[in-house]
Amino acid sequence: MVLAARPAVAHDFWIAPASFNPRVGTTVALSLRVGEHFRGEPALLDPMRIERFFAVGPGGESPMTVRAGNDPAGLVRIETPGLWIVGYRSRPSSVVLPAELFERYLAQEGLERIIDMRARRGETAKWGEEIYSRCAKSILSAGAAANGGDRPLGFTLELIAETNPYALRSGQELTVRLLHEGKPLPAALVVAMNSDEPDRRLSVRSGSDGRATFRLSRPGVWLIKTVHMIPALPGNRADWESLWASLTFEVP
Repeated sequence: MVLAARPAVAHDFWIAPASFNPRVGTTVALSLRVGEHFRGEPALLDPMRIERFFAVGPGGESPMTVRAGNDPAGLVRIETPGLWIVGYRSRPSSVVLPAELFERYLAQEGLERIIDMRARRGETAKWGEEIYSRCAKSILSAGAAANGGDRPLGFTLELIAETNPYALRSGQELTVRLLHEGKPLPAALVVAMNSDEPDRRLSVRSGSDGRATFRLSRPGVWLIKTVHMIPALPGNRADWESLWASLTFEVP
């Protein structure tokens, strides 16, 4: 159980479209990826583990072809120009990790608050029993004009780009807002990575308004991600619940 859990918990999860700039009237293949440092392997879609997998265009939600057990995991037809938002929300999965590995993972994801809570409870040497779920988004720009903006999809933990990334150029700033249950989440570690320099991580803590700003130093595909953890509700077979949010897009 521990060996199976290590890649599931310690790794990031994101949506990788075949194209971030699809032509209107074409179908875009959507892959799911799991890995570290923006290097990942296909995550084959399990219908039992997803709550929603969908796309929202300028005219509203659009039908998606879901491909269980396959890569790509979904197909969406781009019918109108503008920004399209792809969303993926998983159901919770459970994991158990040895104390040392669990503490290392908490430190890596900026969850020192949980390390302190475990210390105050005298649980530093206790195995980490956790349920986790994914809240992934991807922004696509269809057609010649990059009109529109990101929008909330109603995920429990969600990153929202407050600037249209397709209207940016390298060296400009992008601000994202982090919401938990619809409210700004402060003091969370938010990390941005470029696919051409995946080992160069830009990190910032979200402010009291949930905002985090990055200067995107180069064009290309970017991943912004964060992890939030809270005590699990009574009745769960775990001590902690974590939510993993990600956002992918491309800077021209």
